Amino acid sequence: MSKIFTITEGLENMGALRTGGQGSVYKGRRLGPIISAVKLLPTPIHSESTDDHNYSNFLNEVEKLKKVNEIPNPNVVKILNSGITESGSLPFIEMEFIEGPDLGELLKKPHEAIFTIKEVIKLADQLACALSHCHKIGVKHGDIKSNNVKFNIHSGNYVLLDFGLSVMSDEQRRSSMRHAGAIEFMAPEQSDGKMLFQTDIYSYGIVLYELLAGQVPFPLKDNGETARNTVMLSHLEKPVPDVLELRRENLPESWSAAQQEKEMRVPAWLLQIIAKCLEKSPKDRYANGTELHEAIIENSISESYDGAANTIIALKSENEKLQQQLLAYQQAETSKKSKINIPKPVFAGLVILLICSLSYGLFKASPAKSPNLPVKDTSTLLQKKVLPVTSSNKTKSQITIDSAKKDTAKSTVKKPLAHKKRLLHKKKKFLGIFPIK
Repeated sequence: MSKIFTITEGLENMGALRTGGQGSVYKGRRLGPIISAVKLLPTPIHSESTDDHNYSNFLNEVEKLKKVNEIPNPNVVKILNSGITESGSLPFIEMEFIEGPDLGELLKKPHEAIFTIKEVIKLADQLACALSHCHKIGVKHGDIKSNNVKFNIHSGNYVLLDFGLSVMSDEQRRSSMRHAGAIEFMAPEQSDGKMLFQTDIYSYGIVLYELLAGQVPFPLKDNGETARNTVMLSHLEKPVPDVLELRRENLPESWSAAQQEKEMRVPAWLLQIIAKCLEKSPKDRYANGTELHEAIIENSISESYDGAANTIIALKSENEKLQQQLLAYQQAETSKKSKINIPKPVFAGLVILLICSLSYGLFKASPAKSPNLPVKDTSTLLQKKVLPVTSSNKTKSQITIDSAKKDTAKSTVKKPLAHKKRLLHKKKKFLGIFPIK
């Protein structure tokens, strides 16, 4: 892009990035590869002398801005240089160029109309960190809006830009904001040209509200004077619309039902912080960025602790349920093993078989009757001395007994022989061998 005018020696003008009543921002390049963003203020400096009130005020505020970078902060743009342009005698502030979209661009298509809760909390923390950093050294930004917060695509951080309004005088600021300022983000007291630490807090609350709801609480219909006055009165008098109702209306259709329901569960602490930031009276808001940032940190840690505690409780409860289910399962398995289901016919057959087996066993076990035999006392027999029998030592009675035994034996032998002879004789007589007499 061709040069429009010379900014200052050694700083090439690469064309306008955006213009407005509060000044224009140009893309600049110093000798070499360094790209910067140059903020030109709309009120010219007629004399670079301390007698010029505007010039003195500009120098004082620039000194404050230099303190911003004494301790680097990843969420605050770096101030590189400041001065007066060679043509037009306009005061300028040179800042680092942040590559990436601003919040206003991220809320337009093809992006979603709202931010996720996780991303809103991330931005809330980083933007509050930037305000705390600035307020600690006495610098009030004065122009916090979605277009002045960029997402650095290289670092992944959100960065607060454009401290141009902070270097204006009260009169310049009042005129600029009334006619060309981002009135949708202005605090009620800014209509009188006031700029306090609490003013930045109010604008901060509007930014978070816009990210959650998909729009600012009091949108500007057109840039006419009537519309601007309506918005200013709304900031002064009207209650802030319900952010959750607007968020539900602007839920992206591309999100699933489950994701939509999840994204409607905005933490209560975040809603409370936004509500406090948007109080009409400055004294009812957070006193400064440091107090705001501390509130966010405290609530975030508390939520993490509560979330972890709730998770542990839920896990313990789930573990108890699983143990009970496991115990019931084990009991059921034990009961199944101890109880065998047998069909009735099979059971009856087993009973009959058992009875038969018992009967057969009893029959086999009963002993057969044997004759009563005399029991000999072998010990008595062993004690008696057995003597050999001889004729000399036999007594008379013994001889008589022996003789009787011999006669009995002879008669026993002769008897069967005589009986056999009679039977043979009868047989022969029956067959006719012997004549019949």
